[in-house]
Amino acid sequence: MTVRIIPCLDTAGGKVVKGTQFLNLKELGDPLELALEYQIQGADELVLLDISSPEENQARLDLVKRMADQLTIPLLVGGGLRSLKDIAEIFAQGAQRVSLGSAAVKNPALVEKAARCWGEEKIVVAVDAFPLGNQHWEVYIGGGRQAAGLDVLTWVRRLANLGAGEILLTGIRHDGTRDGYDLTLTKMVSESISIPVIASGGVGKLEHFWEGAVLGKAQGLLAASVFHYGLLSIQDVKKYLWERDVPVCLRK
Repeated sequence: MTVRIIPCLDTAGGKVVKGTQFLNLKELGDPLELALEYQIQGADELVLLDISSPEENQARLDLVKRMADQLTIPLLVGGGLRSLKDIAEIFAQGAQRVSLGSAAVKNPALVEKAARCWGEEKIVVAVDAFPLGNQHWEVYIGGGRQAAGLDVLTWVRRLANLGAGEILLTGIRHDGTRDGYDLTLTKMVSESISIPVIASGGVGKLEHFWEGAVLGKAQGLLAASVFHYGLLSIQDVKKYLWERDVPVCLRK
């Protein structure tokens, strides 16, 4: 299987935002403009994580529709999805996949029901993890602010059994630091379940993508700020990986 390069757009109030360890968010631009640029660069998928308040749900749906109407690559949407109705509304706007996070922790049956309704491959679960020492990571919810009291390995194995099609795994301590993925966490999760893992949190240079794929064994490599700030392009990343025998989809 080819390794996917996936730009992530965290949005609030209709604007792309980015911070460090989920804090100190800064506005970075229009999500549709960035999404179209990443599509031109050869992104394999685009992740839209909306962290707006529930009151802005209609604006969220409008944004998803505008993006889905103009993108030809898959669009994965997450943020604030708490019910089958919420998921159905996102799919109705044209998204190909959805991501559940806090809602999956609070209501694990939602993952199972969603997978039965739309198919496992369309249901991704976001797992935000913080290390507690001795090779132990705890799941956090609420934008990385609230400990869920769940061991990461126990949780991802349960998610796989419930029908999740993929895990979007973020090492909170690495998020926004540009120090690289949490490779120990990523490798541990990738080896413990049979479903794919998207590595997230901490990319700062080309080598980090190679580490995520080869050392972390992730099948998807997500990044945000290095693309948003123009430090790297998706073509740069794919060329680098291809030259090092990591299978990626190259486009002319």
